[in-house]
Amino acid sequence: MDRVLTNLKMVTMQPGTDYLIIENGMIGIQDGKIMLAGHARYDDLHGHPDVVDCQGALVTPGLIDCHTHLVFAGNRANEFEQRLNGVPYEEIAKAGGGIISTVHATRTASEDELYELAVQRLNGLKQDGVTTIEIKSGYGLTLADELKMLRVARRIGEMEDIKVSTTLLAAHALPPEYAGRADDYIDFVCREIIPAATKEKLADAVDVFCEGIGFSTEQCLRVFTAAKQHGLNIKGHTEQLSNLGGSALAARMGATSVDHIEYLDSEGVTALATGNTVATLLPGAFYFLRESQQPPIKLLRQNNVPMAIATDFNPGTSPIASLRTVMNMGCTLFRLTPEECLRGVTANAAQALGLHDTRGQIRVGMEADLAIWNLETPAELSYRLGVPDLIARVVDGHLFPSSGEKHNAN
Repeated sequence: MDRVLTNLKMVTMQPGTDYLIIENGMIGIQDGKIMLAGHARYDDLHGHPDVVDCQGALVTPGLIDCHTHLVFAGNRANEFEQRLNGVPYEEIAKAGGGIISTVHATRTASEDELYELAVQRLNGLKQDGVTTIEIKSGYGLTLADELKMLRVARRIGEMEDIKVSTTLLAAHALPPEYAGRADDYIDFVCREIIPAATKEKLADAVDVFCEGIGFSTEQCLRVFTAAKQHGLNIKGHTEQLSNLGGSALAARMGATSVDHIEYLDSEGVTALATGNTVATLLPGAFYFLRESQQPPIKLLRQNNVPMAIATDFNPGTSPIASLRTVMNMGCTLFRLTPEECLRGVTANAAQALGLHDTRGQIRVGMEADLAIWNLETPAELSYRLGVPDLIARVVDGHLFPSSGEKHNAN
């Protein structure tokens, strides 16, 4: 083995209804994969591996933020202030604000500028133990600008201390140049943008905003069909503001996840259970928008629907670059348990990205993506905010102390 972590409290997050903690644990790593995970057995230390004494630290799978809009330009803090001073969102939007303001700023920015902005935002997530992040497009809404955003996301994924899953969200909003022509824009997404993103291998999945202010279920079906024809996973922004049946449609089409889902009904929950589709909860947006309609947590539990938690980091409705803060919100706002929240940012988040066979658990054969914490119990990950509890992240077996200085894995 290349590296062995010893003297640790292992939180495996393997399937079950608990954390599945192993005391006095040991993790052996070779070529970026976990080769040993269990109670310490020092007779297994063949050769001369790099042995790291974790001194009783808590070790979890590396956290996964499975829904973000990390790549964009512009700043909408002024709109936040306007809304709190009583200016309606509709008035802000008519004056050029809202998502269109972000679209204009993103179209103007270069790839280098977008990259530098995104990396600054990423630092907060890494300090929360994140080793994998999903990044969506959706603020370009032209062929060139959507591909530009995805290229930036891929570039971030080439960093050695973070993994990136990319999602094409061209069907995020109707661009100004297509005003009144939503069907024409959806045709453009299906016939031009999805094939181009596939050809350049820039997207792992395709997402769509199914909502009254977004796109209809019929239009979403066309996007999903085109995505599947090009071999891409599908996801959905669904049931955030109303119940259009987008979640059930996405589940029937084989979606890995549907996200937001505050207005999801029992029929939709049944469809998720049947399709083994993850329900991704975004409490940051719920909090920031001061919503009152909660996701159907009880129904999701009763139907054994896996629930993920994500930041939904974006400039308009969830400018929160802290996955642990959002875990706390999941507990306080949605009454999830700390175990459900940790599963929601590990095993279930991996499933939401179609990565459940490789990430999100500590077991033999999985990628060696881990987070090492100065904590006594895993519940503290959802309980305590603002304290720098992270000791280090491990990405593909490479150790990155929380200070950012890399420890040589070889």
